[in-house]
Amino acid sequence: MAQGYVHTVHKEGRWVNEIEGGAEFGGPHQTKEDAVAAGRERARADQTEHVIHNQEGSIGERNSYGSDSASRPG
Repeated sequence: MAQGYVHTVHKEGRWVNEIEGGAEFGGPHQTKEDAVAAGRERARADQTEHVIHNQEGSIGERNSYGSDSASRPG
């Protein structure tokens, strides 16, 4: 299981995915759609939450790929 949730965020003019706490992986991406697809794949593999942020930083969407009975990772 992941050490934290997967976040898709816009940073410095690019879309990236990071594990909660700041470790980026598999990017940067040219489009939000590409970043979301990569983040979703990682969240499913890690069985954790995928938090998708809007360009200004607010949370636009959340998807859970983990067990509902498990406590929050990280």
